[in-house]
Amino acid sequence: MRTIWPSLLFTAALTASTGQTLAGKTHAGQILDRFEHANQWRDHVMVAAHRAGSMQAGKTLYAENSLAAVEGSIAIGAEIVEVDIRRSKDGVFVVMHDSWLDRTTTCKGEVDHYTLAELKQCRLVVEGTGAVTNETVSTLREMLTATKDRILINLDNKLEVTDLPGMIAVARELGMVDQVIVKENLWNQQRIEAAKAALAQAGGGFQFMPILADDAVHDAAFAGEVDKAFAPHAIELINWRNGAETLTTTGGPLFSTRMRASAVRGDWHLWADTYAIVNKPGGFLAGGRGDELAVAASLPREAWGFWADRGATIIQTDEPKAAIDWLAANGFRVPYTSEPRPAEPAHTASIN
Repeated sequence: MRTIWPSLLFTAALTASTGQTLAGKTHAGQILDRFEHANQWRDHVMVAAHRAGSMQAGKTLYAENSLAAVEGSIAIGAEIVEVDIRRSKDGVFVVMHDSWLDRTTTCKGEVDHYTLAELKQCRLVVEGTGAVTNETVSTLREMLTATKDRILINLDNKLEVTDLPGMIAVARELGMVDQVIVKENLWNQQRIEAAKAALAQAGGGFQFMPILADDAVHDAAFAGEVDKAFAPHAIELINWRNGAETLTTTGGPLFSTRMRASAVRGDWHLWADTYAIVNKPGGFLAGGRGDELAVAASLPREAWGFWADRGATIIQTDEPKAAIDWLAANGFRVPYTSEPRPAEPAHTASIN
């Protein structure tokens, strides 16, 4: 069973009421309901598949950021797929993590030196095995079409904050703008204002998730400013300062009691990352408590359990299947049903 958070008194009533209908009849609608009502779902940890979810049990099964990886993540029950967005030479949004093509495709060189037609000649490659797939580089439109009404999609903007409105416009044309989560790294008031300006141009209806990294943001006070500016449903907290060499014992300066209290007041999710960075020690973003500790060392309690115990209700991972299986077996997952969940009473004293 999960560790109960320290007692926290609510300072505001929960936003949802008993008998509230689900956000939609599609599976994406049910996921969206949990995403938008964090305080009703503190006993459920959502799983986001990093780069669409290419790995299982330490082995790369799919090309990263591929449609095949998306299908695999949907099949295992992940709630969110995270993909990376760049532009082709002729201005089309495409799905690619690196600025170059060499690592993940059969082509060489910079992504923005290729037109879309040229990118469509590049085959995606399964990293590690070198296997060449039948998939080509996807456009954002193609990726969104594949996820529509099935799973939420998190767009990691590898361009400028001013490119966000264009991405949202594509989702709006497909009638799925509410299923899209866009995010930007915020660290000062100037950055907040730049994001606000870009988001205002994009119109409403989508999800914006701020990212706070502890190399620039050192406590929960800034999260309060971000909450006032955007009223987000989730904030991604990145643990840079505590590397993988020594396991973090506290979760770092951002995963604090004060941050959890702020999340309750704002009714937003704490989003933790447990994937490794290329050429960095496993769990680099998680103070050593990442996917490699969970899978390679067979210590999932010390990785995913650690972050869930400290309030994370969304975990982004390279190992979505293993994370879902462990979280479900240990009481951190609530099955999806067709029935809405009653809101917890506002006087509830402890949150989990």
